Amino acid sequence: MTTAIYPGSFDPITNGHVSILRGGLVAFDRLVVAVLQNPKKSPLFTVDERIEMLKEAVGNDPRVEIDTFEGLLVDYAKRKNARVVLRGLRAVADFEYELQLANMNRHLNEEVETVFIMAKDAYFYVSSNLVKEAAKLGGDVSKLVPPGVNERLLKKLGTPT
Repeated sequence: MTTAIYPGSFDPITNGHVSILRGGLVAFDRLVVAVLQNPKKSPLFTVDERIEMLKEAVGNDPRVEIDTFEGLLVDYAKRKNARVVLRGLRAVADFEYELQLANMNRHLNEEVETVFIMAKDAYFYVSSNLVKEAAKLGGDVSKLVPPGVNERLLKKLGTPT
């Protein structure tokens, strides 16, 4: 049974994330969606809120575990008995950053491989930051995020519905 770790901040989860997650379930037997607690970022949603949104988006799929971690991803992967890290790619700019991460992870633990999956075309440009910015300015992002996330964004941002 192959387990992959799908790490990210998921602040908030987007349909692009869901697309990558679904692609990961085609390639791997089990996915651990790991919410990173990154002290360098100032998230809009708490870790608990992000986990709740992820659970709503994934449903009761027994192949998916939602978890949280801090520290080195390769250490977390080892604790989870996973040798694969799943990452999503959107644009060329993503590739350079993701390649740096993958190479650092390989340097830290040669047994961990990174696999890249592209989101569906419709979500290729979508990022959590872009979704938050558009929502903050009153844009309709309801087609870019799972059901329920849009309402949470509007409530959190104090934007009228």
